Amino acid sequence: MDTFSLNNKVAIVTGAGRGIGRAIALALAQNGADVCVAARSQKEIDAVASDIERLGRNAIAVRADVSLESEINRMVSSAVQKFGTVDILVNNAGIGHFAKVAEMTTEDFDSMWAVNMRGVFLCSRAVLPYMIKQNSGDIVNIASLAGRNAIVAGAGYCATKWALIGFSRSLMLEVRENNIRVITLCPGSVETAFGDHEKTPRSPGVIPTAKDVAQVAINTLLMPRHVMVSEVDIRPTNPKG
Repeated sequence: MDTFSLNNKVAIVTGAGRGIGRAIALALAQNGADVCVAARSQKEIDAVASDIERLGRNAIAVRADVSLESEINRMVSSAVQKFGTVDILVNNAGIGHFAKVAEMTTEDFDSMWAVNMRGVFLCSRAVLPYMIKQNSGDIVNIASLAGRNAIVAGAGYCATKWALIGFSRSLMLEVRENNIRVITLCPGSVETAFGDHEKTPRSPGVIPTAKDVAQVAINTLLMPRHVMVSEVDIRPTNPKG
């Protein structure tokens, strides 16, 4: 199969300091991409950038809060200034506050929408001029199975991920004529610090890891350019293990 090469491609990964974002950033570098890693913790992204450089690729670490438009614009400008363009955007940054509607604060509800949905819109809009100009690009949005299934105490979080899937589907239709692929990954339970998995440890190999999700992201990106895998659900084969 005539797969697409990531050699010398330029990627931006948000929420790249740990978990799924870190795993995707490293996987991109392992496949030949240069990476701009962004998150709110400078210490974390500096460490990821060092790991990328040890893999023989170029990296830049840009502290950015994706809920702030000015910081997103600075992030994209920094990446373009260093690398010349943007070929891949991974919208991974996300937060979750889990409480029943009657008990959820307005601040927690608004912060999830600001990061999980508004941030994706702002990041995508910021990179599109470069992708449209070069008539090529990939936007990978990390949604969730919570964007397909309702859960108790998850009304706010689920709503942001349902919205993200709808946004991604519409964006895909808007930009496909510019040879830009929009790929939405919907992980379920993943062994990361997000949520409460650290409180309920599972046997190794039961729940997907961040590296597993990263491998799925790479697999979709390596498809031939005329093929777009627009949505992928990622779940344990046997959650009871």
